[in-house]
Amino acid sequence: MNIKSLLLGSAAALVAVSGARAADAVVVAEPEPVEYVRVCDAYGAGYFYIPGTETCLRISGYLRYDMGAGDALGAQGLDRKDFRDDGDVNYNDTWRKRMRFTLRTHTASETELGTLRTYTETRFQWDTNNDNDSFVDADGNDFGYGAFASNDAVTLNFAYIELGGLRIGKDETAFRTFLGYAGNVINDDVIEPEGYDTTLISYTFTGGNGFSAIVSAEQGADEYTIDSYTPHIVGGLKWAQGWGSIGAVIGYDANYEEYAVKGRIDVNITDAFEVFVMGAWQSDGDYANFRDNFYASWGGDWAGWVGASYKFTDKATFNAQVSFDDSEQLAVAANVAYELVPGFTITPEVLYVKESEDLTGSDDDVWGGMIRFQRSF
Repeated sequence: MNIKSLLLGSAAALVAVSGARAADAVVVAEPEPVEYVRVCDAYGAGYFYIPGTETCLRISGYLRYDMGAGDALGAQGLDRKDFRDDGDVNYNDTWRKRMRFTLRTHTASETELGTLRTYTETRFQWDTNNDNDSFVDADGNDFGYGAFASNDAVTLNFAYIELGGLRIGKDETAFRTFLGYAGNVINDDVIEPEGYDTTLISYTFTGGNGFSAIVSAEQGADEYTIDSYTPHIVGGLKWAQGWGSIGAVIGYDANYEEYAVKGRIDVNITDAFEVFVMGAWQSDGDYANFRDNFYASWGGDWAGWVGASYKFTDKATFNAQVSFDDSEQLAVAANVAYELVPGFTITPEVLYVKESEDLTGSDDDVWGGMIRFQRSF
């Protein structure tokens, strides 16, 4: 065999091998099917299907920045320089500021027993607190630092499950929520600041004619936590129509075996103008037992609220509220909520408070002002 034959044979063999390899199919893995997020419009705007399920999810919340000033809404801080240089304990008026991030989740799906829902709200907050630490001056007297900006603890404000009219979990008492919060001002609970948080098991019946009713078994929180197996109880009735609504609730404090009642009427005067009147009464208004009752943190036997909202334009709404009680506490608040752009509202508010001499030993008049910036999503 000569060299020429050997070269031709080798070339043919290489071509054959190459052809055989080229003929082999190149196997490429098929891409996995992707299930893109689908909009779920059955429960309102913002819901989407959790991939692979029939459960709809919505994520919402807000960022809020508050600035308060004045005797009613500001703070007082130790003058650090005076104390360092001369040992003098003096306090200056200063801002009370708060930055809050609130994260909310909502889920909903249909079952044979009705709509199954969940709701959570978690708050992360930087606040101007009165610091718990104290210092001792040269004479041995204890003093607080006053204004002290720091992180608050993360709080779980709401976390409940709903199936039809049944609600189970962490909420605010139905004594507050069933009729609605006092008004559209920021400082709506000056004379009734306590009695919000609780775990509960409640049931709300909703009729087709605007009638609704609720019964709620509640645990309370902090010093209002139940001290036996007997829960606090709330019951309420409400009737709502196009003109507004009227309703009443009663709350029974199982710890002290006392109760409180509230009645409220809301009237839509026009599409732009609405007013409300609310009154409350408790079974034990003795000043010595002030704020013992979970459902009555006002002073004396009774309390009242009157408020109104007027929508000047699509962007600006004026809100006002007057609240007062049997102990002669008085609070007047007014604001203008202005939506600068969709989702971003600026609200300046003014507050006047007349203190109760029976409760605090002083009947001073105090004023304050604040401004709120809130981005809701």
